[in-house]
Amino acid sequence: MEDRNFRGHAAMLGAGIIFGLFSPVSKALLETGAIDAYGLTMARMAGAAVAFWVASLFFRKEWVSPHDLFLLFLASLLGIVLNQGAFVLGVSMTSPIDATIVTTTAPIFAMVIAALYLREPVTGKKVIGVAVGAAGALILILSGVHAAVPGSGSVKGDLLCLFAQLSFATYFVVFKKLLGRYMPVTLMKWMFLYATLCCLPFGYGDLAGARWAGFGWANGARLAFVVLGATFAAYLLLPVGQKNLRPTVGCMYNYVQPLVASLVSVLAGMDRFTFGKGCAVVLVFLGVYIVTQSKSRAQMEAQRTK
Repeated sequence: MEDRNFRGHAAMLGAGIIFGLFSPVSKALLETGAIDAYGLTMARMAGAAVAFWVASLFFRKEWVSPHDLFLLFLASLLGIVLNQGAFVLGVSMTSPIDATIVTTTAPIFAMVIAALYLREPVTGKKVIGVAVGAAGALILILSGVHAAVPGSGSVKGDLLCLFAQLSFATYFVVFKKLLGRYMPVTLMKWMFLYATLCCLPFGYGDLAGARWAGFGWANGARLAFVVLGATFAAYLLLPVGQKNLRPTVGCMYNYVQPLVASLVSVLAGMDRFTFGKGCAVVLVFLGVYIVTQSKSRAQMEAQRTK
């Protein structure tokens, strides 16, 4: 059990760090004007689909039942298509600060959905841990408001970003058992194939319209990180976390993303490390620790039996 927990925590921490790096890298790429947000999303899905299918050739072949293929299609809609599509559209309408703040709702959604769907108890420790982690993430985010590009928020944009978090939290909770039945590469090759087919009618024009002729090596490196790092590698790690951790615990690593983005800003000289940021880092990891100490449904049932 301890080994499983370690693998789960390591996988979600790794995914959180990679997703945190995705924001500044993708922003740098989009600011060049070589490709727009929809074209980048399409490249991300199609590129990852190709990478997962190629990678699957080096693993033992797994047969997936037609019923599970349908479930993987639904998982793809929630975990990739609706999550990424709604978030990109929401970010295009609202301010970056609003969008980042909304991402802190994912663990809250996961806690509520797990309580309703998996009958996981909403304990005091779990609520306190989510609140402490959220406080740390919000301190990090709001500390960067002064450096943010001026821009007004949008209720519609904020709601789309909120829907993206709800979609991801639902995927993380509902498909936990399904994702435990297959290897990560098998799961993701089908999920990203479905995602690519769903988005192709909407994103092909933007992808084809990118300025590929003058793309340059720097943009090529950024795009390679988005596809192979922030998508292929990160989505290989997610099923490991989903399989080995409780949903609320796994989603708590969403708070690592603003932490990483803040650290990158400091290292790049775009921001400075302050006492407030140090406190925020402590709060994020303290929140994760408190949630891990809360009792699961199985533990509480075992206690009642004794």
